[in-house]
Amino acid sequence: MKLILSRKGFDSSAGGKPSPIFPDGTMISFPIPDTVSPIAYQDIAGNQHASVGELVKDLARRPPAHRAHLDPDLSAGALPRLRGWRPIFGQEGAAEKHLENHGVGPGDVFVFFGRFRRVERAGSEWRYVRSRCPVHVIFGWLQVAERVPVCEWPGGAEWALYHPHFHRQRHEANVIYVAAERLTLPGLQPSAVPGAGLFPCFAPQLQLTEPERRQTSLWLLPEWFHPSQRGSVLTYHGDPSRWRRLKEGVMLKAASRGQEFVLNCEDYPEAVNWLAELLKLATP
Repeated sequence: MKLILSRKGFDSSAGGKPSPIFPDGTMISFPIPDTVSPIAYQDIAGNQHASVGELVKDLARRPPAHRAHLDPDLSAGALPRLRGWRPIFGQEGAAEKHLENHGVGPGDVFVFFGRFRRVERAGSEWRYVRSRCPVHVIFGWLQVAERVPVCEWPGGAEWALYHPHFHRQRHEANVIYVAAERLTLPGLQPSAVPGAGLFPCFAPQLQLTEPERRQTSLWLLPEWFHPSQRGSVLTYHGDPSRWRRLKEGVMLKAASRGQEFVLNCEDYPEAVNWLAELLKLATP
């Protein structure tokens, strides 16, 4: 099995603002803007606090009618669905080639993270909490059941055609990853965890950024992530100077470029239990 740390949602270059963490800990990952997408921010369901359209207007100063790249699409309630809908994730170009080169496919697990920041209510609008810095936070997951190039998508599966990747060029490097119905991890008992979903609330275990740092890309990870005496390394992080052992774990200076960081769990078997523990946060 391979575990892919996948950077998604608003960041400093795409969207320009962090996604929100609300006072009660709930989170929403803002999809990046996409002018060719058929989906508008105002089409996407929010939570008990506000709609996604309202939130991007307040926090990112974007009109609710602006088009959004809803990808990964992990929640059945985000949009009206056709029969047969399943969570999906699309990738293309150089990022997809990176996944292909590392053999990512059925059974592998994407762990999605993005840039988040605490927000608060100010009158009729939401605003960022000035005293809180942005942090990288894990917000969702998807275990792959199928990897299908858009150009080979079956004709009877219209339930997926709303997705932004079907409104781009159809070629072999434009690929859809379809979620498994249930998560299955090697060496562990079958669980009731769905094959894809969103973490409902922030928890310290989901934060990648080291708590005492202002630089988002300085991560504090479990000690076993360190590549010393392993057969491989988290992709894009082969430079030994990126890694530093601390008493609390290992500090990683995460790559600022690259969307998909692939970890081979054959070389890092501890990753399976780490993921299983994280997914306990997905159920009440």
